[in-house]
Amino acid sequence: MSDAPSAPASGEPAGQADRFHRTLGVIPATAVNMTQMCGIGPFITIPLIVAAMGGPQAVLGWIAGAILAMADGQVWAELGASLPGAGGTYLYLREAFQYRTGKLMPFLFIWTAMLFIPLIMSTGIIGLVSYLRFFLPQLTSLQGHLIGLGVTALVVVALYRRIESVKVLTTVLWVVMVAAVTLTIAAAYSGFHPSLAFSYPRGAFSGGGAFFAGLGAGLVIAIYDYLGYNTTAYMADELKQPGRVLPRSIIFSILGIMVFYLALNIGVLGVVPWREAAHATSVASVVVTANWGHAAADVVTVLILITAFASVLTGLLGGSRVPYNAAKDGVFFAAFGRLHPRGGFPHVALIVLGVITAVASFFTLTTIISILTAVIVIVQAVAQIVALTVLRRRQPGLRRPYRQWLYPLPSLAALAGWIYVYASAGRVAIEWSVVWVVAGVLAYLGWARVTSAWPFGPKQIREAYLALQRQG
Repeated sequence: MSDAPSAPASGEPAGQADRFHRTLGVIPATAVNMTQMCGIGPFITIPLIVAAMGGPQAVLGWIAGAILAMADGQVWAELGASLPGAGGTYLYLREAFQYRTGKLMPFLFIWTAMLFIPLIMSTGIIGLVSYLRFFLPQLTSLQGHLIGLGVTALVVVALYRRIESVKVLTTVLWVVMVAAVTLTIAAAYSGFHPSLAFSYPRGAFSGGGAFFAGLGAGLVIAIYDYLGYNTTAYMADELKQPGRVLPRSIIFSILGIMVFYLALNIGVLGVVPWREAAHATSVASVVVTANWGHAAADVVTVLILITAFASVLTGLLGGSRVPYNAAKDGVFFAAFGRLHPRGGFPHVALIVLGVITAVASFFTLTTIISILTAVIVIVQAVAQIVALTVLRRRQPGLRRPYRQWLYPLPSLAALAGWIYVYASAGRVAIEWSVVWVVAGVLAYLGWARVTSAWPFGPKQIREAYLALQRQG
């Protein structure tokens, strides 16, 4: 995954006068999703998933991740088509849970976003340092951490100004990433050895607890790489016919990325023995070196380094707007709603997210992926499944251009998958996620006390999308 979710919109859905132009069709919308799904992720996680699964059967992790993404995508498709806007999860939780818990759930989403956004960005920092070791093999762990701190500081300094060229940055990221991916796959299959790619260890597919534990660990990593299939749900107000374009963009992007991940994973293992690949710090560079030589590997490694840096830059750029817009909407701490007096950018959010990114870069990649996935499961994935059912009951008259196929089976399948992912994330990740959510509830109670929000004040029930629908 290469980027953070888009910032939530203001308190009400856009009216006819100020609504975004609906210009994106299926193909560009699918491209948007795929752009966000890719990035540094596959270049740094192939060794992790191979190690977790214990062999080339790691492809099962990518397939399982695609199945879970497909089921969860049905949840995103209905919610995004019914509540089109620039807020995604923020809007869905606000609309569904306002009846019983006021602003608690949207507040908790922003609170968890303050953790999982910088955690995602820290994976880019970790990946950048890993591939830098291709040029600096003697780099110590301490030196690597110091470089990570320096890169994070450089990103924050670069963003400490008004940035207008977001689309240009995203386009550059996409072009560089595609070049790196294409060259790596081409190099892998130019010297592909099936005997390596399909050399399964004894008992690779045998049943039992060990297999399912490995599959669970692999699924945690795989779903991290699939994150981003929901990007168009954050910009549903810019899609032509959201009920048609949104679900197709999700399905097509997941299928496309699955093919890409399988091709890359199998291609890598057809060049590098899986036991060696499981411990490689710059596996793409190793593959290109083996088949095309060191000079070509230098080029690919530089492209991957650029991809890592650009993904952190664009991720913190977009991520800093999430708490900012929530604060402006009156659903988060007011300090995050401040703009820099000269630059006009949300400097408080940028600094806080930058600091968390820097601290997280000291942890291992596996630990970071497990924690961010566990946090996302509680307040985004599971909460949205509940939100879909709540909205069907609370707002039966809401216009739903797209309704989940075979409801509630996809929701139940996604729920089972996310529970499996959560249980597989490990004790440390589960404890971190619980502590963070509990801290978020306490933070909300303090904020609610000051602002006289529920439970220290009346609930403010605003069925914003139904109201807009009645206005015509």
